Amino acid sequence: MTKVETSGRSRRFQRLRARRENLAGSPVESPYVQLENPYPPLEILSADEVSFIDASAKKLLQEVGIKVLSAEARAHYRQGGAEVDKESEQVRFPSEMIETLMKPVPSKFSMYGRNPVRNVTMGGGVGGETSRVAFGTVSGTPFLSDLDRGRRDGDKAGLIELAKLAQYYDVIHILGTLIEPLDIPVKMRHVETVRCYMTHSDKVPFVRSQRRQEIEEAVTLVRLIRGIDEDRLYKEPSCYTVVNMNSPLQLDELMAQGIMVMAELGQVVIVTPFTLAGAMAPVTLAGALTQQHAEALAGMVLAQIVKPGTCVVYGGFTSNVDMRSGSPAFGTPEYTQAAIATGQLCRMYNVPFRSSNVNASNAPDAQSAYESQMSLWGAVLGGCHFLLHGAGWLEGGLVASYEKFIIDVEMLQMMARFFGNLVVDEDSVAMGAMRDVGAGGHYFGTKHTLERYDKAFYEPILSDWRNFENWSEAGGETADVRANKIWKEVVAKSPDTMLEAGLEEEVAGYVAKVEERVKRDTKKSR
Repeated sequence: MTKVETSGRSRRFQRLRARRENLAGSPVESPYVQLENPYPPLEILSADEVSFIDASAKKLLQEVGIKVLSAEARAHYRQGGAEVDKESEQVRFPSEMIETLMKPVPSKFSMYGRNPVRNVTMGGGVGGETSRVAFGTVSGTPFLSDLDRGRRDGDKAGLIELAKLAQYYDVIHILGTLIEPLDIPVKMRHVETVRCYMTHSDKVPFVRSQRRQEIEEAVTLVRLIRGIDEDRLYKEPSCYTVVNMNSPLQLDELMAQGIMVMAELGQVVIVTPFTLAGAMAPVTLAGALTQQHAEALAGMVLAQIVKPGTCVVYGGFTSNVDMRSGSPAFGTPEYTQAAIATGQLCRMYNVPFRSSNVNASNAPDAQSAYESQMSLWGAVLGGCHFLLHGAGWLEGGLVASYEKFIIDVEMLQMMARFFGNLVVDEDSVAMGAMRDVGAGGHYFGTKHTLERYDKAFYEPILSDWRNFENWSEAGGETADVRANKIWKEVVAKSPDTMLEAGLEEEVAGYVAKVEERVKRDTKKSR
């Protein structure tokens, strides 16, 4: 056997070993890049089964329909060819209406961040094309939690801290609402949250589905911060909203406003029925998926009636409940199956697919991780294009956890690495290194290893790969404790603002004008 020369190289290996031993807690992040999923989506339903669910959903829409609480939306539906019962507010859809109105839906589109580097492509994966994937943050939770301060109401300070975390980690592409800041007055929350997002991040933000005026004001603030005019905003979707259908089979006033106004403004609408099997949907997955499909189609069709070609995303959120307590369950085998099947339903209409990284755990513990992994694999294997709630979700969506945010970033970065190509060529097969090492040796000091060691494998930000003795001597910290240290380090070194001084003043002036409008409206209503 040829002896492997290590003279002059052993020091490099020692540095590598020291680096590995000190990795836990070091905030190493993946470089910002729009991810591509190179793997064909998994299909758990046959083509006939997918067609049967689609046909059943259209039959449900034709025979039962959905209750629409917005008179304006009902008028649009009637204009689009639906049958509207004025007294019951029930809207029924001829099957050909769905087919016709869904044709202009773009299968792929771009979303534009304040920083052009942050622009995101949504969709793809049709006809052999590579599928684009974007990861988003937790969204809409009323509570915050971390190991130091415990569980508490969401507030503006927490919103800013989470926005800083979202900005720092490049594996996060899009912002969710993060949390509900209960210390910001409800009537100002639509613009104050956008100001917080865009002061501390240059990624694509979320806009709430509220009244027309509030949506228009929030979108105007996004446009102002991007520094573009209305025509360009209309051509370049710069924010999005999520519309949750009121399952079963109902669309309320504010959600309908979200669809209609965002479509008018040329922004992105994600229609997501909240179909929990056994509670708001049939207990069988086939039934729940049929109802989800009907509700999603009804919402997306409204956007197309208002503005044909509106960028819409089909949101899949079918899971199940604990039949003993009625509590929502996430990250279950059924949730994973539903996510994969939803991807198949989306591809019937060539519409982008949104899924989620969710769990039902009450702490950033093993349960939160294994349930999230089930959710994450369901989304990825199902061919999802946008993963909302990607980082920070806890307690079935009631809590945004700082430690879980870091745990999730670790999992998302691992998934991003999994998307990378496995290279097989003469160099990577390493026949020369195998000849040099021969039987019973090791590869630590080979030229092949030393040339590649620093980029050969994924390097974690959270996992601790030290042996038990070294880990124990260093304090024996568990993953949640290490995550606690990491998020505090990131927040502490994040800038207080990402806006130029002049722009900050302009934003403050616009928000002040909205506040004056709110005061006037409040006086009029008294």
